[in-house]
Amino acid sequence: MKLAVFALLLGAAAVPAMAQEAPAPAKADAKPADPPVATVVPQVVTTRHSGTFGGQRMRYTATIGETIIAAEDGTQKAAIVTTSYVKDPRDTARPVTFLFNGGPGSGSVWLMMGAFGPKRVAIPSDARDDGAPPYPILDNPDSLLDVTDLVFIDPPGTGFSHLIGKTEGKEFYGVTADAKAVAEVIRRWIADNGRWNSPKYLGGESYGTTRSAAVVNELEATTYNDVALNGILLISTVLDFAAGADTPGNELGYITNLPSMAATALYHGKASAPSVEAFVEEARQFATGAYAAALLKGQKLPPEERASVRTQLARFTGLSETYLEQADLRVTPDRFYKQLLRDRGLTVGRLDARYTGRDYDSAGESPDNDPSFYGIDAGYTAAVNQWEREGLGFRTSREYQSISGIGAEWDWRIGGRDSNAYLTVAPYIGKAMRENSGLRVFVGQGYYDFATPFFAAEYALSRTGIPQDRVEFHYYHAGHMMYVRDEDRRKLSADLRQFIRSR
Repeated sequence: MKLAVFALLLGAAAVPAMAQEAPAPAKADAKPADPPVATVVPQVVTTRHSGTFGGQRMRYTATIGETIIAAEDGTQKAAIVTTSYVKDPRDTARPVTFLFNGGPGSGSVWLMMGAFGPKRVAIPSDARDDGAPPYPILDNPDSLLDVTDLVFIDPPGTGFSHLIGKTEGKEFYGVTADAKAVAEVIRRWIADNGRWNSPKYLGGESYGTTRSAAVVNELEATTYNDVALNGILLISTVLDFAAGADTPGNELGYITNLPSMAATALYHGKASAPSVEAFVEEARQFATGAYAAALLKGQKLPPEERASVRTQLARFTGLSETYLEQADLRVTPDRFYKQLLRDRGLTVGRLDARYTGRDYDSAGESPDNDPSFYGIDAGYTAAVNQWEREGLGFRTSREYQSISGIGAEWDWRIGGRDSNAYLTVAPYIGKAMRENSGLRVFVGQGYYDFATPFFAAEYALSRTGIPQDRVEFHYYHAGHMMYVRDEDRRKLSADLRQFIRSR
């Protein structure tokens, strides 16, 4: 469905009354007309604030509001909420950065209230549970507002954004449909704020990196109304879904997960090495060398070679050779979370393997839940509701969707391929970079992230057609949301600040 710019209808022509004609009686079997769909009048709230970011004291304007997406006939389809922070006085020469989270189904709460917004929620930095409220909401000196204006976008079905009337989820819930809607919101924000010639950055976390690639394709490759970008910010990257698919017969996932297993084993004292950097580099070489060769040989792997690989695999994973033999040298992440610390009665996290949890019992082969998610979610949910409703004055009866269930409805097809297609959006980034010599890519990865393993990101972005001299990787000693660790939030902020300044 083509999406068009929404125009608010100010009135309708009146129909003259015909008093001399009696109305025709309604037929007894007439079907009652559907009630008219109410027109959504977009709410926009602007407030003014001040703060110190990157050591610079400044004033800024915060605007939270709804952008209405409509069909060509004017039918309203969705209300998409954006939260923007713009330095006062407005300077169109400043960069502007558009940000969103992932899921699909996640609101922008994580990047806004955890990393880059002017306020952040304070939760434990050392991989402990965030506990019960109240959760401190603090000024965030690590916000990027000193170097770029910020626009956080909640796509349809996330945050306070929602579908309107009879709109069906399939019109927005998919790789391409979602990207088209987000691209339209970006174009309209640029036009409404006079920022067509400002330097522009686009960034996301997790599925938000997938969305970034798809949105770049919509902004730069699919129309003649191009919006060229200066940079793409990929935080906890997933571009090639085969690289992490735990599907029987797919050997690639075992290879790309191994360096993350090595880092985690080292962190929890199940391996020994001088540093995590040195150990994961050894794991990379083993994963793409002897281990990859062994996996590809399958049941034709000679016994001597199998024994050698098993011994090395035990060293990197911290698991016993007996267990690895029982698993046929192939340990899925789910099993690893449960097995690594089974002797301590603990499991490790998926989003951040520094976190540990205690299950109902220790006998199962996978964890009851992810301790690195339930260890932080309550604090973030409380903070975003407090800040957007009270701090920014947004009024709604809707529930903020930190993580909604729309992923179950997601259409993963791209480029006309069917649902069983090999899904990778990395070529979108390569094409955009080849056609825009000023476009650079920032990649930020946590060593302890199994949701989007750092080696899978390296694999996806080293494929043919992606200019390697304009892709830079940065690594952090935390997991998926590396910014929950205070030292890594500061490092991430400094790394991005330098990336933006060096355009």
